[in-house]
This record gives sequence, C-alpha cells and structure tokens, in this order.
Amino acid sequence: MHNKKFLVTALFAIFALVLAACSGGSDDQPAKENEEGQEQSEGKEGGDLVVAVLSDAATLDPQTATDVPTAAVLVNVVEGLVTKDENDEIVPALAKSWENIDDLTWEFKLQEGVKFHDGEDFTAEVVKKNFERILDPEVAAPRAFLFEVIEEVKVIDDHTVQIITEYPFAPLLAHLNHPVGVMLSPALIEADYEGMKAGRQPGAVVAEGPIGTGMFKFKSWNPDDAIVLERNDDYWQEGANVDTITFKVVPESGTRVAELETGYAHLIEPVQPSEVTGIETSGKGTVDVTDGNSLSYVAFNTEKAPFDNPKVRQAISMLINTDEILTGIYDDYGQAAKGPLAPSVFGYSDKYPPLAHDIEKAKQLLEEAGLGDGFKTSIWTNDNPQRIETAVLLQQKLKEVNIDVEIEQMEWGTYLDKTANGEHEMFILGLSNPVGDADYFLTQLFHSKNKGASGNRSFYDNPEVDRLLDEARQEIDEAKRIELYEEVQKVLIEDAPMVYVYHQAYLTGVSNDIEGYWINSSGHYMLKDVKFK
Repeated sequence: MHNKKFLVTALFAIFALVLAACSGGSDDQPAKENEEGQEQSEGKEGGDLVVAVLSDAATLDPQTATDVPTAAVLVNVVEGLVTKDENDEIVPALAKSWENIDDLTWEFKLQEGVKFHDGEDFTAEVVKKNFERILDPEVAAPRAFLFEVIEEVKVIDDHTVQIITEYPFAPLLAHLNHPVGVMLSPALIEADYEGMKAGRQPGAVVAEGPIGTGMFKFKSWNPDDAIVLERNDDYWQEGANVDTITFKVVPESGTRVAELETGYAHLIEPVQPSEVTGIETSGKGTVDVTDGNSLSYVAFNTEKAPFDNPKVRQAISMLINTDEILTGIYDDYGQAAKGPLAPSVFGYSDKYPPLAHDIEKAKQLLEEAGLGDGFKTSIWTNDNPQRIETAVLLQQKLKEVNIDVEIEQMEWGTYLDKTANGEHEMFILGLSNPVGDADYFLTQLFHSKNKGASGNRSFYDNPEVDRLLDEARQEIDEAKRIELYEEVQKVLIEDAPMVYVYHQAYLTGVSNDIEGYWINSSGHYMLKDVKFK
C-alpha cells in the first residue's frame, strides 16, 4: 500500500480513536450472538446476514430519497419496471418487455401474477398511480425531474401500460432504472396521502414501512442502529437464500473490520483502502473491489461570496492535485476525475482538459478577485474518513495562500438537510449514477431548476448550461447528444462550480462464510443470491 502523504496530527488522533473503537467493539458483543453467527455459517440457506455500514438510511421512502445508503437497502425491497444486470445492461424487471410505438410513446408489457408484500396486485393502474405520486408537486419528490418529461401514463389493460412523453426522450429506460422509479403498494400510497391530509410530511407513512414487490420485506427500523429485512417467501421469481438481512450502522471503520474478522458481520462497506491488506491476510474475509460511476467532489455554494466569483473557484481548483489525492488518500483505488462524468457514463468526453494544478496561477486569480491577502471560510463533511482526510488536505493547501478553512463534521441526515438549505460555504459530497447517462448526472448537479435537495447543492445558475442540458435531453441522435454534453463539460470545467476529485471504487469486506455477493456500479448491494457456505 502506498504511504499516506498528507496525514497530519489531527488525523492521527482520529485514527487513534478508530483503533480504540475497534478494540472495544468486539468485546461488547454477547457470546450468544457469536454462537448464532457460527450456526448461520454452517447452513447453505437461511440465517441472518449482517451488513455493517457507515451511515443509516436518511428515509425509507424510495420515491423521496436522494441518498445511496437508503437506496442500498431498499433495492432489496422495491422494484421498478427495469433493472441493470452485472454487465450494467438494462434488463426486464416488473416490465417483461417494451417497445417504442412512436417517438413519444413507450409501451410496456408487465409481469403477471405479481403481488406486493401486503397482498395488493401489481397492475398497470398501479404503475400509473406510482408515477402520479412521483410527479405530484404536493409530494415534492426531489428526483421528480427524472420523469418530468412524462405527459401521461396510459393504462391499456391490466398488464399493458404506455408512457407518453412531452418530446422524444432517449434516456427514458435509463431513468426508469433509478431507485426513485420503483413501485410501491397502492394501499401504502393512499395511506401516505391520508397522512398528508392529517398534517404529516409527504413520505412519512411510507418511511414507517415501505411495501414493494421485492425479494425481501421490511421488518423494522431502529434509526442510527439497524434496519432489518425478512425474506419474501411469496416472491414472484426465485427467492432469496437468507432468512433476514440486518443493516447495522457502525460508523467507526476499525470497528466494522473487527466485526468482519470476528464473525459479527458478514459484509462491511465501505472498507478504507488502508484496511484492504489486513482483511485479505486475516484469513477471515476478502475485499471486493468494484469500479463505480460516481463522482466525489468538493463543491462551493456559488450564491455566497466569495464563491460567487468564478476566479475564486478556479483558484481553489488549481490548488488541488487530484492525482495526489487518489494516491495519498485512496491508495489508487478508483480514478482521479478530469471532469464531472466518469468514463463509463454515456456523454463522457475527455476533449477538454481539467484546470491544471498551478499554485502561482491560483495566487494570481485570487489577486484579481481582490483576495490576495486571503479570507476565512468553512468546509463541511460527514463522517466518511476519506472525506475527512480530503478536508484536512484542503485545509493545508488553502493555508498556503492565506485562506483559513474551518472543518465541520456532522451526522449524515443533518448534513443532507443543511446543504439542501444552502447553509454551507464549501462541502464534500458524492453522487452515484444508477442511470449511467449524462442527463441524470449533469441535470441534477448543475441545472438551476434543481437547486437544493434535488441535487444542485452548489446552487449553481448558468443559463448556457441550462440551455445545453435542456437541448441534449430532447435530442435523439446520440452523436449530437454527445456533442452537446461536451459543450456542457467545457463550461463546467472552466466555471468550476466544484472540484471534480474522484470516481469511486466500492470496497466491500466479504466474510469467507458467505458467497454470491456483488455490488453494482451505483453502490447498491445485490443480496438475492447470497448464502452461507
């Protein structure tokens, strides 16, 4: 493993705490749990699969969720019309087939005999009801923009539905794969609307017990502790192997590793790059490395001075060497970002190079912005250790040009709420791309209509970018779409609403007691085929 080049005293203190937590975590586990874990590992089917994760879900309403921890759990409970296989190809799910009737009309033939966990039938009317909820302004689903092009969901018969769009929309199938575009029980949807009439927040009833058609059913949620799912024995396809899945919130990375090595957890995610060798040589597990199409970034609130000045944003971008971050913090797992899109995403282009690492040019830009003597600011992050390291590195780099940066770390849910409200100055975050298309990624992060919770937490507003994105999503010709996205990327590199840092590789610790696990390119756990050896 590469030596860390940027660690400072503060980080050693953090890791000391992590190690302390590691040594204490396993001692606190009751012997009975260990005995049960041993019993699980001996059987081929059944048992409780324990997944130790960094962060709890923010909500359990998939249609109003915006975060990966939520989607990673609910992908096992709810299903959409389509999904992606291990090759990242769109394949049937609740829709068994589809075709373009004309430029504006997609017709889907639905699976028959499918029931929700509450016994409700899955039909074309249910599809219509779900999309109406996603697009309902009263529900205010943050990712509704994914489907705003839909003008009508037309029921043809019980198992045939047409989706009619406002204009030809090439990414529709890709968008249908997004975790927001899943089907909920119609009875649950009605109950949630009744809750809204009684003064409850949209999604509050759904979050108490999501009901889908998936291979697992929701059982319980103890916030900041654990989410438990149980096998759906009436699943419409071949079912899962394990009886239950427990998503256990374990914020300390060292403790997650200890639980894997002592048998108290069977999957842990994320694994820190520095922990890979230890796990691989422990004899207790291996580390699965899967390239993702996400982006980790350092972003600016472009509505707040001095970050409303592009020269300031460009200067800070030039102070950061992303290759250095990749090696020093991520141990070369993943790849340094050259722009907002990962190479695996449709619309990616390397035609325009990123802003070069140039300290002298950065100083010049700050002088031109009237900030040659520096200024004070803050950077926010959640409790992800790598993001903390990035924040510390950034603090050190900016100090070289007299920019005094205060680091503030906060709990995941609070972090999402506050950045959605625009309370921040700088922040570190990431975004996965389950769609695999530039439209989803760029529209969410940079279109002015999506400021705040919908994804544009930089509060970036550029009419030229808006125009190009709107034009690209209406363009059917793939070559022309790529050209438009090239222009968008050129503007975004030059205007620098964020520092494009890193395309993540997902590192999962996998116990030697299980088999059949994989994680998709969006960071969602695929647990249907997991079983104990």
